[in-house]
Amino acid sequence: MELRPIKTEDDYQAALMRLEKIFDAPVGTVESDEADILALMVDDYEKKKYPIEAPDPIEAIKIRMEELQLKQKDLVNIIGGKSRVSEVLNRKRRLTVEMIRNLNEKLHLSPGLLISDYELLN
Repeated sequence: MELRPIKTEDDYQAALMRLEKIFDAPVGTVESDEADILALMVDDYEKKKYPIEAPDPIEAIKIRMEELQLKQKDLVNIIGGKSRVSEVLNRKRRLTVEMIRNLNEKLHLSPGLLISDYELLN
């Protein structure tokens, strides 16, 4: 087992190919240990090279609505009246502190995510 840091895209591709070959190695074998280490190295490289940014607050709300199979009308008690829900989801109105608290409590969305800045549309 010769492991080297993943520094280039070629190193990354080679690590993926090797990981694919030894992925199902029996636990406790040298190959299994190598696969564990390679997986950590690949994960670290991917986080640095291909970071995934969190969605903006409105996208996060829409994603959670889809996950929970909610409609806009289901947010009336969380955000406010039907028109207010529409304004927020269509980026015409910013979230208030009270809305953020309610979204955190009812939809379990992080306040840190919800206070992120986003562009309003006119």
